[in-house]
Amino acid sequence: MSSFPDATALIDRLQPDQPVTLNRPHAAHRAARHFVEHFPGKSLYAVKANPSPELLSHLWDAGITHYDVASIAEVRIVAETLPEAVLCFMHPVKTREAIREAYFTHGVRIFSLDSEDELTKIREATNDADDLTLCVRIRVSSEHAELSLAAKFGAVGDEITPLLQESRQVADTLGICFHVGSQAMTPHAYVQALERVRAAIVDASVTVDIVDVGGGFPSLYPDMTPPPLRDYFGIIDRTFESLPISYSAELWCEPGRALCAEYNSLIVRVERRRGHELYINDGAYGALFDAAHIGWRFPVKALGNDDEHYIEFSFFGPTCDDLDHMAGPFLLPESIRAGDYIEIGMIGAYGAAMRTAFNGFGDTLQFDVEDAPMASLYDGSQTGLLSADNVISFSR
Repeated sequence: MSSFPDATALIDRLQPDQPVTLNRPHAAHRAARHFVEHFPGKSLYAVKANPSPELLSHLWDAGITHYDVASIAEVRIVAETLPEAVLCFMHPVKTREAIREAYFTHGVRIFSLDSEDELTKIREATNDADDLTLCVRIRVSSEHAELSLAAKFGAVGDEITPLLQESRQVADTLGICFHVGSQAMTPHAYVQALERVRAAIVDASVTVDIVDVGGGFPSLYPDMTPPPLRDYFGIIDRTFESLPISYSAELWCEPGRALCAEYNSLIVRVERRRGHELYINDGAYGALFDAAHIGWRFPVKALGNDDEHYIEFSFFGPTCDDLDHMAGPFLLPESIRAGDYIEIGMIGAYGAAMRTAFNGFGDTLQFDVEDAPMASLYDGSQTGLLSADNVISFSR
């Protein structure tokens, strides 16, 4: 893959007429090394955040050996890309066919569940295998996260004790897992969840071999400045050590966004300006799904425009759909016009994963670049984004 020093150098040379995804392998490597070296347990990359085979390989090279897969398609992608990786099928509701193929074809032995029906499926699809690691997912609060994941999955109330006890009878290794939501903005989210784990273990009186704190580890965006990741790691470690578990129990986590957000940015071209609205060549059905549908703010900068007077813009994507709209606001030079290019940062998490071919759009070029991402939790500063004029408050 061709490489450029930065987005400006790429634009100067290519003048692309379609969106360009910029890959920063060094940023993914740095994020992975941070988790490998500082998280007090095992880190599983959540493949759903960005299933790029190139990214999977970069993370493997940086020391990530376990991968959280949520579908048989993700199982196949990782198995093909990284034959030696450990695959953890962490979707709590799977088809029997997917479980069977994962177990017998791809060697998957780690499965999540949140119901007795799922436990029955796993037993039947694996022919009552005796080498299973089963992680029972319990529901916890998402009140401290920007995006809730508290409604769809997780055993609750009186369901938890019998499910843990029955899973213990089936599993060679038993775990408890949860998800505090995406972009958790305080380490306290994990303390609350781990206290739920404590109560579940005591009530069920079972030996638990794994505690998996799931994902939710944040990245840095406009108006979203989380504490350093080491604060999360420290409080998780202390709370885990106080749980009623054996000295040999393992601590796991499933970072997605935190490992891949800084890996990608996006170059788009302005095709039309209508007042404070910019028509660009990517959008809600491409890499900017989150900007359109949940109002996610991404950092932006105009390439090759030195105008220091910034005003607020919204974006329209290239499709015929009115829903192809990113409200922002995005602060850009007042003089921006059709033909100008914009770099949109921090789209490595869920950007590539959400891209479609709706309305005939969806093609994108890809190149590696060597410069730093537009924001980072791994450079020790947490600055850059915070001092930019691109900070506008919003609420959801």
